[in-house]
Amino acid sequence: MARGERRRRAVPAEGVRTVERTARGGPGRRDGRGGGPRSTAGGVALAVVVLSLTLGMSGRWVLAWHRARRAVTLHSAPPVLPADSSSPAVAPDLFWGTYRPHVYFGMKTRSPKPLLTGLMWAQQGTTPGTPKLRHTCEQGDGVGPYGWEFHDGLSFGRQHIQDGALKLTTEFVKRPGGQHGGDWSWRVTVEPQASGTSAIPLVSLFFYVVTDSNEVLIPEVGSKGQLKFISGHTSELGDFRFTLLPPTSPGDTTPKYGSYNVFWTSNPGLPLLTEMVKSRLNSWFQHRPPGASPERYLGLPGSLKWEDRGPSGQGQGQFLIQQVTLKVPFSLEFVFESGSAQAGGNQVLPRLAGSLLTHALESHAEAFRERFEKTFQLKEKGLSPGEQALGQAALSSLLGGIGYFYGQGLVLPDMGVEGSEQKVDPALFPPLPLFTAVPSRSFFPRGFLWDEGFHQLVVQRWDPSLTREALGHWLGLLNADGWIGREQILGDEARARVPPEFLVQRAVHANPPTLLLPVAHMLEVGDPDDLAFLRKAFPRLHAWFSWLHQSQAGPVPLSYRWRGRDPALPTLLNPKTLPSGLDDYPRASHPSVTERHLDLRCWVALGARVLTQLAEYLGEAEVAAELGPLAASLEAAESLDELHWAPELGVFADFGNHTKAVQLKPRPPQGLVRVVGRPQPRLQYVDALGYVSLFPLLLRLLDPNSSRLGPLLDILADSRHLWSPFGLRSLAASSSFYGQRNSEHDPPYWRGAVWLNVNYLALGALHHYGHLEGPHQARAAKLHSELRANVVGNVWRQYQATGFLWEQYSDRDGRGMGCRPFHGWTSLVLLAMAEDY
Repeated sequence: MARGERRRRAVPAEGVRTVERTARGGPGRRDGRGGGPRSTAGGVALAVVVLSLTLGMSGRWVLAWHRARRAVTLHSAPPVLPADSSSPAVAPDLFWGTYRPHVYFGMKTRSPKPLLTGLMWAQQGTTPGTPKLRHTCEQGDGVGPYGWEFHDGLSFGRQHIQDGALKLTTEFVKRPGGQHGGDWSWRVTVEPQASGTSAIPLVSLFFYVVTDSNEVLIPEVGSKGQLKFISGHTSELGDFRFTLLPPTSPGDTTPKYGSYNVFWTSNPGLPLLTEMVKSRLNSWFQHRPPGASPERYLGLPGSLKWEDRGPSGQGQGQFLIQQVTLKVPFSLEFVFESGSAQAGGNQVLPRLAGSLLTHALESHAEAFRERFEKTFQLKEKGLSPGEQALGQAALSSLLGGIGYFYGQGLVLPDMGVEGSEQKVDPALFPPLPLFTAVPSRSFFPRGFLWDEGFHQLVVQRWDPSLTREALGHWLGLLNADGWIGREQILGDEARARVPPEFLVQRAVHANPPTLLLPVAHMLEVGDPDDLAFLRKAFPRLHAWFSWLHQSQAGPVPLSYRWRGRDPALPTLLNPKTLPSGLDDYPRASHPSVTERHLDLRCWVALGARVLTQLAEYLGEAEVAAELGPLAASLEAAESLDELHWAPELGVFADFGNHTKAVQLKPRPPQGLVRVVGRPQPRLQYVDALGYVSLFPLLLRLLDPNSSRLGPLLDILADSRHLWSPFGLRSLAASSSFYGQRNSEHDPPYWRGAVWLNVNYLALGALHHYGHLEGPHQARAAKLHSELRANVVGNVWRQYQATGFLWEQYSDRDGRGMGCRPFHGWTSLVLLAMAEDY
């Protein structure tokens, strides 16, 4: 993957050179005449033309340069969070965490230059050559199911990982104290997956520590080659010590014999850790337990002598890894002790290990169960123990997938002319942190803007302070115009997992403003801490909404259009609209500036409503006066009908240059090529019945007495259209695009599959209208009950069968599809079980 970025060219200088060439009559002259003498009048006229061109072109370049600068300039509004909000002094409870969601197990500090820890493992002798080394969560590595059984988002977690015949349980607990984030301990238990399993070869666990700059680790080695401990010091952590304790049998203190190897070198770069260890597993060693036959294993041929380390560049950091090899079953404990925590009292704290660790883990697990039931009341609502366990896993895996990222994104500025061929290089955004949940640890281990709003709907029910922290970080990404990039790829580890074509974020592309969903919940609940947060966040929320409202304006007043649709390439059945979040959901067949996008208008209407309510609460009279009329206009039935009600379709719809007569046909050697038949495209409503059609209902923009509510409930409940036994389809089964590929290499995505985020919005809307007086109250309530049973029931069955929450579910047989685990918005199944909307 390309890792370097080209420097952005000096646009104004290029503009000057262009003007100079024009003035000299250089390349690009179009006067069609020779270069002979001209009359004085002709010379004056030419001078006027040249001067006009010079002023016009230089003016355009200055404007382009200004736009480019603003795209990578931070917004001037006061930050929501202080600059040191992630430091151990301000937030000691959050300083250490499992903030590396892309690895199976690891912890790091919330710091631009963090101290990182992690776990790798390998089954020895199961395959010829180098054993399979497990480290980062991968979609196709055969590991699974895996996920957090418990995770409180703060100080405790227990995860189960199945790897073939092995079952690993990784646990951690933190102990507050001192000025640097306190102590923590891990326990890793490795057992056979099932009783009676045939003899499992040796297993190696690899515990590592990585520094990212000049801090020095000082290892102390024991007589058998094992590390007694690793001591160190950083400015953020002070003095600290890591200790890997001798292995024991699971559940007791019976010692187990282990063989030790160690490797110490310069930090090669975080994305290269796995390959470095793989490449060094090239020497055979003997595992010789007393009284047993020796067994061979591949180990790290390392040394702890300073002079034997690899070359270290300035600020490169260190990588120290300890390999322990032994027979299953066993447990190992890895302990971090902060010097200031130990020095904080009159007596030395006992090490958080052995029976003390067991007691801490059990008490945290019990506290988690009690808090979970008090918060979500699943047992009280009659859900089975298995469904309650699903809810706990959904919450825990979402919280266990929270990451802390730091780095610079790549931004392509908005040059102000849509479709312009003007070449501009991407520019680096200022380095910033991001504390966020991620959609999928294996496939999408980074921040996604519209996903995060749904994530925080779950998180805020459990711990509102975590939601305030996450929203504060996202609003810190605002640029001078009020734009936030829809995908945040910050840091080397995140960048290494993204295809090059998706690294650059375009400053004209929006995303659904779902962060306003948890904001609306804050307003509804009225918690004083939330309201104090919203007061600080208001200027940035207002700037973000204003950018969305203005930059995505449509061709007529109160219409909106997603910028950034794919061009109409001959290989695409329907050019995608990635900024909408619905990717390949069918839009107008021929993209144009005449389009009016229904879902975007509804998102803007929701934003205007929430910002108006917030402005009124905060006493921001000027903003309330600005946005109140906009909200009223966007929710007015007449305006919505005029722009988006399609009488010929009987539903709300997009509008644009469209024909249904498109299909992909094989045309060697190009492969599948789009063929447009008759009728030819014309300006009309887009016949693509599905999630987009429901948005006025989903975001509760319709009056309960609206004449449009009945028809929407009709199509929602019709199995020929959106209803399935497993949830609402993303696209009607009656649509010509249903289940269709978008290109030869692009299978259907939002063209029929059941998605939990939109089904959750539908459940919330049906619950809402089922509690409001109106002609459709009883029907909405009945549909809510039936849809909830379908969605929850199917997610539970698939979880029982596979152990995973999935990205999407088949509308035909309910099976999980897409990537897994997908503990992002699929965790909304918990709120559906709790009937919390």
